[in-house]
Amino acid sequence: MPKAKDIMTTEVVTIQGTATVAEAVALMKQKGVRSLIVERRSEDDAYGIITQRDIVYKVVAKGIAPESVQVHEIMSKPLVVVNPNLDVKYVARLLANTGLSRAPVIGEHRLMGVVSLSDIVSKAM
Repeated sequence: MPKAKDIMTTEVVTIQGTATVAEAVALMKQKGVRSLIVERRSEDDAYGIITQRDIVYKVVAKGIAPESVQVHEIMSKPLVVVNPNLDVKYVARLLANTGLSRAPVIGEHRLMGVVSLSDIVSKAM
């Protein structure tokens, strides 16, 4: 059975929590992604995530200007994370049980990649 590290996406797009939501949107468009991992402020801090859904529900739908909101104000944190050596079947269960579509892969105290439902379907089957 493949492991999370075998199917994860390794080219992860990250952003600082102090960036504006407008900057996050521009980066998402430029990189063609639907979410960004928010960098830790220190080694002891946890990673965060900002998704298109966060932007639509927490900013656009409320009529707030994306230039006036920082990423850290609407991101999700702390995250459900995956060990790189976790079997894909357990990754799938974790995502199903939490209702998530993606989770960062953290190993050796660093971000190694992101595993998503799409990765499981396209690479593990």
